[in-house]
Amino acid sequence: MTDPSGYPGMWSDVVDLRDFYESSLGQMACRLIRGHLRQMWPDVTGQRVLGLGFATPYLRSFQVEAERVAAVMPASQGVLPWPADGPGKTLLADETELPFPDRCMDRILMVHALEATENVRGLMREIWRVMADGGRLVIVVPNRRGIWARLEVTPFGQGRPFTTGQLARLLRDNMFTPMAHTGALILPPVSSRLLLRFAPAIEQLGRRWFEGFSGVNIIEATKQIYAGGLVREARGRRRGYLPVAQGFGRCS
Repeated sequence: MTDPSGYPGMWSDVVDLRDFYESSLGQMACRLIRGHLRQMWPDVTGQRVLGLGFATPYLRSFQVEAERVAAVMPASQGVLPWPADGPGKTLLADETELPFPDRCMDRILMVHALEATENVRGLMREIWRVMADGGRLVIVVPNRRGIWARLEVTPFGQGRPFTTGQLARLLRDNMFTPMAHTGALILPPVSSRLLLRFAPAIEQLGRRWFEGFSGVNIIEATKQIYAGGLVREARGRRRGYLPVAQGFGRCS
């Protein structure tokens, strides 16, 4: 598949991602993006939720409702345990060889994943394979038109950014149907505590006129069930393991 943006994939190191989400700017970004995710998925009661990439800062709000929550961190990125208390729910795996059976996940959230992988088609086909019929996928990626993608001070400035149109075409080309989309992070990636304090108000105001220039694009899609004949057979070997439990920062 041709790269729709012309940028190479590039995985951020898991420690850099953790440190970003422990910072004031990362906490703000997490809260704003998580608010949009909860609007798309207001109730996941009894469902199985998978996070792919570095999605753990956004999965905490789903834990109480969901039947099961798991997080896959790609081998090229590295892995950190999560949550800080209780049984570990993270594992390390190749993003194109997920260690799950077919049609086992109801909700899949990708953050810091699509923009980083070198094998977009392989990743999307594997997501299609493990997603249940009628399941939902949400992708959070840097917006090619936004300021965040142009500055390397945050993880959203790494890898390849996407416009909404590019995301929609990519989804359709890989047997998904786009359903809804929105933008988040209108405020530039600044360190001013005063500006960060007013970030929610700036976000709400800016979305009326500047959503096309938001820092990230968030798009929801469902799988095209009639395309099932195109799915490849599961590979014989699938790699994945649970990490040793350690502390992990999370957004509040």
